[in-house]
Amino acid sequence: MKSYGLVNGKLEPWGKFGKGWQVNKNYAAITVPYYHAIIAIPKAWTSSTKGAVKGDVVLVKVYTLTDLAKYKGQLAGKIVVFDAANPLVRSKTADLSRYTDEELDKMASTTAQPVAGRGPRASNPQMEAFIAARRKAAAMRGAINNFLQQENATLILSQARGTDGTVFTTNGASYADTAKAALPELETSGEDYLRIVRLLRAGQKVQMEADVQTQFYTDDLQGYNVVAEIPGTDKKLKDQVVMIGGHFDSWHAGTGATDNAAGSAVMMEAMRILKAIGFKPKRTIRIALWSSEEQGLYGSRGYVAAHFGKKDSLKSEQSKLSAYYNLDNGTGKIRGVYLQGNTAVGPIFKSWLEPFKDLGVTTVTVSNTGGTDHQSFDAVNIPGFQFIQDGMDYNTRTHHSNQDTYDRLVEDDLKQAATIVASFVYNTAQRPDMLPRKEAAKTAGTN
Repeated sequence: MKSYGLVNGKLEPWGKFGKGWQVNKNYAAITVPYYHAIIAIPKAWTSSTKGAVKGDVVLVKVYTLTDLAKYKGQLAGKIVVFDAANPLVRSKTADLSRYTDEELDKMASTTAQPVAGRGPRASNPQMEAFIAARRKAAAMRGAINNFLQQENATLILSQARGTDGTVFTTNGASYADTAKAALPELETSGEDYLRIVRLLRAGQKVQMEADVQTQFYTDDLQGYNVVAEIPGTDKKLKDQVVMIGGHFDSWHAGTGATDNAAGSAVMMEAMRILKAIGFKPKRTIRIALWSSEEQGLYGSRGYVAAHFGKKDSLKSEQSKLSAYYNLDNGTGKIRGVYLQGNTAVGPIFKSWLEPFKDLGVTTVTVSNTGGTDHQSFDAVNIPGFQFIQDGMDYNTRTHHSNQDTYDRLVEDDLKQAATIVASFVYNTAQRPDMLPRKEAAKTAGTN
């Protein structure tokens, strides 16, 4: 970004994260009753095997904690798989898709929603039951893993979500610097995992060899964001800021191309475009690329807390940020923007999108969308927005998976997205007033 001519470029710490972790080597294969290398990815923050290991595979049938007792003293040196395997569910729809006109029209016609974070939260028994079940399952699995560790099992295989060789990775242990080491665990493709389970259920002897080497980093426990600026030039407005960003952390099975190198690259390209045309903005334009979004928006939350304060204790900088624009839904081109319940911004955005109808950008929806860094800004009543993007194969193939590589990117879509972002930034930086806020719109509507 310095090479683009941006200023104040830096790595800015947002607070303590914990241990770093990476995979240095990963190999696993069935050797008996025949040889077959399996598709399997180490779960994040799990440990290494003790060099290259070989062992019998044991099918563990544990449905309650009392079932563990029957495996006492039987699992030392064993490779463990679990009996409760999920059948593969093949999709009947295409992996890759774009929004249809009908879908976009439906989004655009959505009626106004309550201001986020205001009023009582509606009860959702189904969601509450789902969350409770997830917590119970996690507690159960934690107890099982502790037992396996005490029994000196060599390696755990678990069934990954995904089909056709796609493995969606997850977290297997804590990254806290105080967390104890967890057993090595490989998240295994559904096809390979179920093959092993079928062999064991049929009474076949199964043996495997594996060499999994992971590495932890504890020399720096801080988390960092990447920040840079194009300074404002208007005497009255240069202290006001327009921000864009996306997270640059990713999961380890692929290279994080669509989640979220794509969003980071688009935001960097938007800044490059603005510098390349010699733009002298009235307001300062700032880009931030966040870390630790995947753990809970930690990078952007830490930044917001440090610069703008918290909901009940806002800092003066909060009133000077006109808007934050985010991109984090894969490689698909932009089709519009979510208002995040900020109805007052709707007419403004519609006018800004008018010149880009031929690029397929038509939709302004009052709907909220979640799961990414604009929420950190929205939480302190700063206008924070995520763009609507074509889904492509983000949810079906690339999101957190071993398929998330450069080859899944669509160059023309990313160029289109950078163009739209640059135009939004240009307009936000130059308009006479800052963008209206939800709280102000709510107050105006009640007078």
